[in-house]
Amino acid sequence: MKPEIKCRNPEELKLELKQMGQQAFRAKQVFRWLHQGVTSFDEMTDLSKDLRTQLAEHYLLTAPEIVRKQVSKLDGTVKYLWRLHDGNLIESVFMRYKHGNSACVSSQVGCRMGCKFCASGIGGLVRSLSAGEILDQILFMQKDTGERISNIVLMGTGEPLDNYDNVLKFIRLVGDPDGLNIGQRHISLSTSGLVPMIEKLAQEKLQITLSISLHSPDNESRSSTMPVNNSYPVEMLVQACKNYFDITGRRISYEYAMIDGVSDRPWQAHKLAKLLKGRPAHVNMIPLNNVTESGLRASTRKNILAFQKILENSGITATVRRTLGPDIDASCGQLRRRVESETVGSE
Repeated sequence: MKPEIKCRNPEELKLELKQMGQQAFRAKQVFRWLHQGVTSFDEMTDLSKDLRTQLAEHYLLTAPEIVRKQVSKLDGTVKYLWRLHDGNLIESVFMRYKHGNSACVSSQVGCRMGCKFCASGIGGLVRSLSAGEILDQILFMQKDTGERISNIVLMGTGEPLDNYDNVLKFIRLVGDPDGLNIGQRHISLSTSGLVPMIEKLAQEKLQITLSISLHSPDNESRSSTMPVNNSYPVEMLVQACKNYFDITGRRISYEYAMIDGVSDRPWQAHKLAKLLKGRPAHVNMIPLNNVTESGLRASTRKNILAFQKILENSGITATVRRTLGPDIDASCGQLRRRVESETVGSE
């Protein structure tokens, strides 16, 4: 298969175009066209026909197809199901906030983490996305909505740190001044807790926000819903987070799913406060989204607010995430799984 041109940064393009006998300035032109979301090399109208032909011969230009698009009647959130060039399906979400538009993007097709409250991992990992395929989600949501995306969360299907190299390349591509120019402080990366990769990421000294999908403060309940905890228990994960902050100086956000009878008990709130005390941290409490296969239920509003009060009384910043797109399968993996089930059922 031909290499994906959208995975190239300007310097890589400059080198490869030079090998094709082209002048260096052409690389910037090509890069800018790519980051406008062109679907054909023929759209690059300030390039010669011969160069466009050469590019088409040498490279694959990816352009995902919208399989299904759902718009929330409640808040305008848009859920996209895309078909990639190899037929695989991935999801993205476009969210409108007062501070600007945010995009939640996938980093893999499927996921190997196996978290019981998440539909993404049902069926396991199919493959990782390239840097260009992650970028495509931003480019083509912008094209479809006609609105600029200013914030990115790598919190869709997949474990970003299980696709480390491609995710880091995406972060640098999307921040390039000749591209979308979305700075690292506007990017959040969520991980289920791959400790060695968190330690590796710390050495990159990026300005992104690291979000830890913690969801329980004790090993017993965390291991019951997140198999990754068997390899990297809570104590090891929290120490890696402390080291990350010491190296980067960046406050960590902790994602915490409020699951009835599993993670929402008062003693767990006290334990969580003790784990995080003395370091800059933000707990993002998430009312559980319904995934039929999991058998888990969301906490009651009363228990969520009581949990939040314990954290705040202990000096921990805690907010309850606003639920977006509940009427459009906005949770990770739900739409992809439903469409794939419909396809199998119709065969």
